Amino acid sequence: MDAIPPPSPEAPNLAERALEMILYLIRQGELAPGAELNELDLARRFGMSRGPVREAVRRLQGRKLVTREPYLRARIAALGLEELREIFELRECLEGMACRLATERLPDAVLRANRESMESPATPAFDFHVAVAQGCGNARIAELLSVDLYDLVRLYRWRSGAVPGRREEARQEHWQIARAMEGRDALLAESLMRAHIRSAWRILEADVSTSCR
Repeated sequence: MDAIPPPSPEAPNLAERALEMILYLIRQGELAPGAELNELDLARRFGMSRGPVREAVRRLQGRKLVTREPYLRARIAALGLEELREIFELRECLEGMACRLATERLPDAVLRANRESMESPATPAFDFHVAVAQGCGNARIAELLSVDLYDLVRLYRWRSGAVPGRREEARQEHWQIARAMEGRDALLAESLMRAHIRSAWRILEADVSTSCR
């Protein structure tokens, strides 16, 4: 079991710290869709009382990452195929726009650095999406992606990443997007980003559909 990372300097209290650590476990795939959340066990693991963990779980419910039925323990959200389709359709619209805006607004040096980072296999793939969202210059789009969508996507991202060859294929797609952005071709960058997300959805859709049979 991986060690829990220290809270970031921005974590102002124990509830925020607990939230960060639960999100870390989700992003690492340790808390998979449908997994039960035992607040007492998590509190012990995090070295804190149960109250901050309960508050963190409540916040995750508000972000649709956690569900809780009456008289039952909370669970990591298990999304159906239709819910996932809606998320990826929304993601395609928002990330396509974010990519176009970031291409127009980010400084040359940042666009060059993004392209160079995509040439390294060691760069985490999702870092590129976060960089585009945060660099688009539209706070509402960035929040919708970073807060509302990306952690929902991360619940299932490991499944598409397990498809042979998909990680390298996705890295090449990221590089092509980053190259278009560096060249200030905003429409091409947007088109490539949309195609990239559609490709990710097709792979995930096929995997989820197969597992549901």
